[in-house]
Order: sequence, then structure tokens, then C-alpha cells
Amino acid sequence: MSGKHFNVHEVGCCIKYFIFGFNIIFWLLGVAFLSVALWAWSEKGVLSNISSITDLGGFDPVWLFLVVGGVMFVLGFAGCIGALRENSFLLKFFSVFLGIIFFLELTAGVLAFVFKDWIKDQLKFFINNNIRAYRDDIDLQNLIDFTQDYWECCGAFGPEDWNLNIYFNCTDTNLSREKCGVPFSCCTKDPAEDVINTQCGYDIREKDDNEQKMFIHTKGCVPQFEKWLQENLTVVAGIFIGIALLQIFGICLAQNLLSDIEAVRESCLFT
Repeated sequence: MSGKHFNVHEVGCCIKYFIFGFNIIFWLLGVAFLSVALWAWSEKGVLSNISSITDLGGFDPVWLFLVVGGVMFVLGFAGCIGALRENSFLLKFFSVFLGIIFFLELTAGVLAFVFKDWIKDQLKFFINNNIRAYRDDIDLQNLIDFTQDYWECCGAFGPEDWNLNIYFNCTDTNLSREKCGVPFSCCTKDPAEDVINTQCGYDIREKDDNEQKMFIHTKGCVPQFEKWLQENLTVVAGIFIGIALLQIFGICLAQNLLSDIEAVRESCLFT
């Protein structure tokens, strides 16, 4: 009987452990995001009263941590265990899930470019809706204050948008001390002040426009965001391209490892 020699394929260790190492970091980051989200909800009493999730009229930033953390957790788990255990199902799930995310990102980018005016209107609606709920949630309040402080803006298109909030509007029925005012994050910073003056926006909208400009930012956050995006377009585009290439690289590595696993299984059938 003549001897026959078969080429015995082996799973590439470099690819296998590279996918494992990368995804275990990704998985741990997902765990961290989810932990922060659950801790935040615990502090706000949401976990003891689940129905309160729907009570907030605006956007709860905790949802961002939950969604991002959840996606990172699932992807990291599938890639990590799939590579370590050479599990074809998990590796295929990892590739498909990553491909779907890439496709959704690409679609969102194209739609945002084509429907600029619609996106602008939706952004205005989103900001104004959160202005109404400014005092309802501390995380939302901090997010709005950070946004207005970072982009040196006030409201969606100007300080008058704060009329939408029951504490800041100028109606006769408003008995709040913040009536006809704006949050402190709208105020221009005084370098000489070490302590933030949280009352700097009180009664400011009772003054004329020229006087307002001396104390608060009068530009809206939507136009300021557009300006920031134009000034940093190269950086933003570079970040998105980098993320896209990383996703494509991850899919290619997973597919390469899958091919090695299938080749090993086929070679085992003939030995």
C-alpha cells in the first residue's frame, strides 16, 4: 500500500490570540460601561422603580452607556470566546454583527449628508425637548451644561429657547427665582473668578440683546455645532474612517480564523 501524505492545517495562533486579546479588552470596556449605567440608575432609584424609566421627558444619558456597553459586551464576548474556543458559530455571529454595525454607520452617514436640513430640524427638536426636562434629571442637566459650556452656546438657536422650560420662562405664572433667566452654563466665563457663579443667568433675558451679549453666550448650540463640525471636519472624518477600517479589519481576521478552523476540520476528516 502506497503511503499518502496529507497537509495538516493548523489554526494560526497569532490571529487567534490577537482576536482574543483585542476582544477581551473590548468586553471589559463593555462591562465597565454597563456597570456605570446600572450604578447611575441605582443612584437615581430607577432600579427600584422600573416604571420611572419612562417618566423622564428628555433624554437620559444613561441609555447611551447601556446601548454602547451592551453592544461592546456582546461583541467582545462573541469574539473573545469564539477565538479562544475556536467556535465557528460565535465567530460568524461576531463577523455578521460587526458587519451590520458597519452598514448602519455607513447608512447613517449617507443619510445625514443627504438630509442635512431634516437632521438640523431633528437636532433642534431634540435639544428643545431636553430643555423642557432640564431640571427633571441630574444627568441630563449635566449633559446640557457641558454642551453649552463646551460650545459656548445657549439653547438650540438662542437664549429665548429657555422659555420652553417651566423654571426659566417669562410668563406671569412663573414664580421661580430663575424666571426670565438661563442656566449658568450659558454665561461667559470670567477668568478672575475661581468659583462658578451659578446665579449669573438670573433675569438676564429681561435685558436687551446688546446687554445680554456682555454676560451670556447668545449663539445657539445647533449653529455652534455646525461651526465646530466644519472646523474639525478632517479630524471627525479621520476618526470615522479609522473606526470603519478597524471594523473591516476585525471582520477579515474573524473570517481568516474561520477559514483556518474549517480547513483543520476538513483535514481531520481525511486523516
